[in-house]
Amino acid sequence: MFGLPLAFTAPAALVTLVLLAALYVFLRITPPRPRQAIFPPLRLLLGIERKDQTPARTPWPLLALRLAIAAAAVLAMAGPIWNPALFGGGAGPLLMIVDDGWPAAPSWDARKALIGSRLETAARDGRLAALLPVSQGGVDVAPAEPARNAERLRALAPQPYAPDRMAILTPIRRFLNAFPHAEIVWLADGTSLGQTDPFARELATLAKGREASVLLGAGAALGLTSIDAVTGALEAKVLRAGASSRQKGSVRAVDAKGLTIGEAPFDFGVADQATANFDLPTELRNQVSRIAIDDERSAGAVVLLDERWRRRRVAIASGVSVDVAQPLLSPTYYLSRALAPFADLREWRDSASDPIVSLIAEKPSVLMLADMSVAAGPAHEALTKFVDDGGVLVRFAGSRLAASADDLTPTELRRGGRTLGGALSWETPKRLAAFDRDSPFFGLSVPDEVTVSRQVLAEPEPGLAAKTWARLADGTPLVTADQRGKGLVVLFHVTADTTWSNLPLSGLFVEMLRRVVALAAQSTPDADAAGAKGPVATRPPKSALDGFGVLGAPPASAQPIAADFAGPADAAHPPGFYGAGEALTAINTLKSDATLTPADYAGLTVKNDALAVAAPLDLRVWLLAGALIGLIIDALASLWIGGALSLRRARPAGAAMLALALLFAPSPRPALAANPAPVAERDKEAALATHLAYIVTGDAATDEASRLGLLTLSRILAQRTSLSPGEPIGLDPARDELAFYPLIYWPIVASRPQPPAMAVTRIAAFMKGGGTVIFDTRDALAARPGGPPTPEALWLRKLLAGVDIPELEPVPRDHVVTKSFYLIDGFVGRTTIGQTWIEALPPPDPNDTQVRAARAGDSVSPIVLTSNDLAAAWAADEDGQPLYPLFPGGPRQRELALRGGVNLVMYTLTGNYKADQVHARDILDRLSH
Repeated sequence: MFGLPLAFTAPAALVTLVLLAALYVFLRITPPRPRQAIFPPLRLLLGIERKDQTPARTPWPLLALRLAIAAAAVLAMAGPIWNPALFGGGAGPLLMIVDDGWPAAPSWDARKALIGSRLETAARDGRLAALLPVSQGGVDVAPAEPARNAERLRALAPQPYAPDRMAILTPIRRFLNAFPHAEIVWLADGTSLGQTDPFARELATLAKGREASVLLGAGAALGLTSIDAVTGALEAKVLRAGASSRQKGSVRAVDAKGLTIGEAPFDFGVADQATANFDLPTELRNQVSRIAIDDERSAGAVVLLDERWRRRRVAIASGVSVDVAQPLLSPTYYLSRALAPFADLREWRDSASDPIVSLIAEKPSVLMLADMSVAAGPAHEALTKFVDDGGVLVRFAGSRLAASADDLTPTELRRGGRTLGGALSWETPKRLAAFDRDSPFFGLSVPDEVTVSRQVLAEPEPGLAAKTWARLADGTPLVTADQRGKGLVVLFHVTADTTWSNLPLSGLFVEMLRRVVALAAQSTPDADAAGAKGPVATRPPKSALDGFGVLGAPPASAQPIAADFAGPADAAHPPGFYGAGEALTAINTLKSDATLTPADYAGLTVKNDALAVAAPLDLRVWLLAGALIGLIIDALASLWIGGALSLRRARPAGAAMLALALLFAPSPRPALAANPAPVAERDKEAALATHLAYIVTGDAATDEASRLGLLTLSRILAQRTSLSPGEPIGLDPARDELAFYPLIYWPIVASRPQPPAMAVTRIAAFMKGGGTVIFDTRDALAARPGGPPTPEALWLRKLLAGVDIPELEPVPRDHVVTKSFYLIDGFVGRTTIGQTWIEALPPPDPNDTQVRAARAGDSVSPIVLTSNDLAAAWAADEDGQPLYPLFPGGPRQRELALRGGVNLVMYTLTGNYKADQVHARDILDRLSH
């Protein structure tokens, strides 16, 4: 059914419209004519025309005007609201499919407003509604109550990746089988990411015979990918999926502290991709950790940079004496061509100085020696110090190295080379074997055409296998490495030119050198990728981007990445930094070769510009203004009919009417906030029954744990006490009324943005007004006594920076909250080692002989701080089975956690009545005398 986009805040007032009929009859009634009596002297006045005449009944135009004035007044009292967004849908249930990947983030507020209006319309029409985010995957979907849908909508947030839409086809089929007449509405992001095209085709097949529509926004999202460290610049590629509202823009490069290092413009023109170049010195370019598109709030508009994008200063020296005379035959030529795209090169040119000493003086990160021996002396000492201080020494074999006996090699070498046709020979050139998992080269493909005809052999020794990064097909080492001090020594057992191998002619050679150079910033004793042990198999998440492109703590669902993980990001591996210490790997939302193309919604009804929804319009102001204008017209007409508007009376009457109009004229820009907002049904229910409440953080897992925990606690309260609370309610402190809830639970999620200032102001007012807030940082396992504060603690400090917080203390053993219902020693949750803080009691009076707990008066602490994750410890299913593991665990810990929750609720509701029991003996003594 289709409904009008008109609603009334006080529809009961419309009953008054039935009185218009009575008003019509009343206005038509005229007083009875007086009885005439002829007075003889009046005969002299016969024939004189009377100037004042009274009509027999009210003229019909004036009657219609007065009825319209009355109707306008009645309608204004009913509070009419014209909301174009509230349009009707089909008669069956509504299935709302929502694309919640990163392309939806830039227009997320408008999307949530549209979803809310659709759900509100369905609730108004009495239709069932189900909300299905694409990131939900294969979880079944079912209709929910309007309040539950509204709560899910508040918690809905864009994901930092492109979810796979094919995963939700099975839940959609089950829903449509259960509700054959359902209406399907797909709020899409317009891109083909996440297999949109095959999903659209399947959905069109499922939607045959049903109402199905695709809602699209006005513009396409922008993506950022392919950051290339070209010579002298950083090059970023900006993508768009079809037409976008932004033709031009700029890209910003920032460092790890968020400071802007550079900006670069881009212009699409007629293409769907553009390039932005940052012309920065090497020192500044190496400080860039993040590049983002200005004014584009999404994870896809951000690229994180790790050591792979840093341009390192690489020095090259060779022992070949004919480098300059025959450049195409020199090892430095191949090395320079391979390193130029991602490194700043320094070559030895001063023949009057030692090449190693002079190159180290230029402070390179990597020093490459092509077939060059290092004898004892200043060069050997300088090179040893360079490696010990963290430098990377890369050496290439050759006849000179094979004949030398220096110790700056990863392993002991067998003197002489292994040559095709020699004593230590093979019949045909050998190919490379696949790289081991613990090698920095793992993941690189080995071309079949790369062969080796000669090499320097390593002497067999214990630990040789751990030092080997690359092997030939027969198992002999091709690249070995060893950590020395803080640095690294790497040896290619072939030459840097083509005399021993055609490896320098392949793209594999470039990628191998790129990864070796990237180790320059990781060559520390605890680095993952350095040393004989090689890199670890997995790297844990350290920080992650949310759907809006904000870098913060990784979610609890983030999993470590494998050493060869190449992206793109997904639900288990969100975009961010992975690893430990300084050896971080950046995973981005888009791969370097990604493209953005418009989606194909063939077979479905597409509605463009669906997000451009007009704001609701309050009609009361216009109705009251029309009624006032009608009254003015009625007054003028009455005066005219009565003769009061003659020329001699026109001026004073006009002045009076003008003053009246100015006095009651409505404001030209009426403020909707001046009208009292209607009380929500949820607030009415909360005022009539006690409900525990929690803050909706936007993190789905945390919010679900809070809801289930408080739901279980409410059941325990109903079973064990005289209190029967209703179901817990999720709150948005910036918009929802807090005064109806005595206790609010706020779990801290450090990855979420800080709430707006209005939310902090309202929370402060709530605590001042007698409410209690439990702030749970849930970081007991991560906090260290005397160590730095955890991200959750820092987040909470920032939140409460402007709030008047009383002095706090660890909960004393004799505090009234420890005996408000149960006698307990403290408050435990999923963990038992966290500390719980409460408002400090006033200092004891030395003349008071009563116990300390009676000194607090009747006040209740407005704030409770804990780190033990209370809600997760309370949470249980309908059968009473715990949903989350406890540490150290056991039924006793969960029971103590529930008892602590009961005590907190009873303390909040009853104050310190238990503390007054310490005076019972004195009171009884006085009553007995």
